[in-house]
Amino acid sequence: MPTYPDFNDRTLSLGLARVSEAAAIACAPLIGRGDEKAADQAAVDAMRRQLNALDIAGTVVIGEGERDEAPMLYIGEDVGTGNGPGVDIALDPLEGTTLTAKDMPNALAVIAMGPRGSMLHAPDVYMDKLAIGPGFKTGVVTLDMSPAERVSALAAAKGCSTKDITVCVLERPRHEDMLEELRSTGAAIRLITDGDVAGVMHCADAARTGVDMYMGSGGAPEGVLAAAALKCMGGQIFGRLMFRNDDERGRATKAGITHFDRVYTRDDMVTQDVIFAATGVTDGSLLPGIKREPGFVTAETVLMRSKTGSVRHMRYRNPVK
Repeated sequence: MPTYPDFNDRTLSLGLARVSEAAAIACAPLIGRGDEKAADQAAVDAMRRQLNALDIAGTVVIGEGERDEAPMLYIGEDVGTGNGPGVDIALDPLEGTTLTAKDMPNALAVIAMGPRGSMLHAPDVYMDKLAIGPGFKTGVVTLDMSPAERVSALAAAKGCSTKDITVCVLERPRHEDMLEELRSTGAAIRLITDGDVAGVMHCADAARTGVDMYMGSGGAPEGVLAAAALKCMGGQIFGRLMFRNDDERGRATKAGITHFDRVYTRDDMVTQDVIFAATGVTDGSLLPGIKREPGFVTAETVLMRSKTGSVRHMRYRNPVK
């Protein structure tokens, strides 16, 4: 077994910000152009180049899909120079390909990094997710509660009416019954078309975003990325893997999952301190998008470290030829 230097989150954090910035800037010319695949590929290529310039021995544990399905940044791919600490990497070079193609809000380039073995190797299946922000006792809401019970429990914890609760949900046909139940409580619902990592992040800054809770099913890999964000921002997230067929159960087994009904907490999905970076691609409630002007492109990145709880916003104005 190779021996790696210790994971120094402070030293690595600025390099990680450069990775997400590069991905966001690379797909900026494709915002609003209607080509999801081209935008995603531009972000993937740029992110991979920047990762391979870092002095890390990195392994992608949450990536663009299985090796046979993704030409770059696939799950299990080694990145970095190899001359540094062994790290796990979770990434989505362009979270919101449709949002980018249609110039809709809240598309992000997202990446998280932690020590080797610190992140759940989530298979590419659905996950039932529930998230709230910081400041609440553990278990104030659970996946075993009905949607209405979750709203009532959170309202009681906040000392407010259920009508004062806003829930973020992915707009999908599979959520129609849940939406009907949520509306019966009087809660407001913020529907999003894509980007559930950003959706979960909204809960951690409810005073600014107006979102108190996230719930619904979405990609399991995005659940791990969201857990990394909440590890830095504070808050709770719970996830349970969902399987539609034996092929998906096989993927889980291959990823080392043995308890198919387990409910994962934030600290189960991300077990050690991590760093997290997200750069805005399109304007949103979390970050402004890429700004283009003659001779320059400007990006804004949020860079967070769970070890210190620090949240740093950085504006990067880069001359272009």
